Amino acid sequence: MVVNKYPRLLVLSYNLGPLQVVIFHLGALLPLMTGLSWQALLWGFMLYVIRMLGITGIYHRLIIHKSYQAPKIVKWVGSFIASSAGQMGPNWWKGHHIQGHHNHSDMAGDRHSPHTPYKGLKGFLWAQFGWLMTGDSMPHSLPADVEADWGLKLIDRLHFVPLLLLGAVSFWMGGLEFLGAFFLSTTILFHGVALVNSLAHTAGEQPFTTTDYSRNNWFVAVATLGEGWHNLHHAFQWSARHGFSVKDGKVVRLPDPTYWFILLLEKLHLASDLKLPSEVELLQAASETSALQKA
Repeated sequence: MVVNKYPRLLVLSYNLGPLQVVIFHLGALLPLMTGLSWQALLWGFMLYVIRMLGITGIYHRLIIHKSYQAPKIVKWVGSFIASSAGQMGPNWWKGHHIQGHHNHSDMAGDRHSPHTPYKGLKGFLWAQFGWLMTGDSMPHSLPADVEADWGLKLIDRLHFVPLLLLGAVSFWMGGLEFLGAFFLSTTILFHGVALVNSLAHTAGEQPFTTTDYSRNNWFVAVATLGEGWHNLHHAFQWSARHGFSVKDGKVVRLPDPTYWFILLLEKLHLASDLKLPSEVELLQAASETSALQKA
């Protein structure tokens, strides 16, 4: 990992993150004045799905957890799309996600847990957005592997540019109405992703053994195109598919649109070496959970 000594320009770039969040939340009020035609609604929905896949399929499963392999162009294009969601760049994402979450999940050091430093409703709101709005949005360190990729590093430092471009394209396509759809889509997308931190660590099933409160939550899975099968993810962080559970001693495959997206990339020869847990591994992790529950 890179030592946490950041130049001023990097700090300035990263500190734009919370400001972006405030701006697109305010912009989400625009449809109250303009209304939304079905064309604008379709535009907002399309932006939601495509950018969600950029975050889940590229940022999370490819760049952060290396659940599969892909050419650099897939990482670059996918990260450009993901950063247009206003949720920072790939280096920032991995720095926070690994150091600030997985390494200390639901313990002191987890920067967006609903169980620490607060609990109950305050903890939920902290995990949903509070941690990002504290004025300290800098990761403790940046991942050396992502920093070594000049394309990802450039997108990371200029993470706000794709967001601005997409807003401009939306206005060009349909004026204030489409701009409002863009803001609303971006805001809902922000909270959809954040539900993985909050709701998927407080409500749902725990079919697999983990050391945290991660849950498989169907509502979050729908909102995030498969990321809500979060207990599986914490049990097998490297799995390209999150849609697994175990019921009555049998492996159950759950809907996982992000995994279907990865399979599409594989068919197009843009993804390879997909990592998946075997049925034996899944049943073993589930049986350990059953044993703990009986103890």
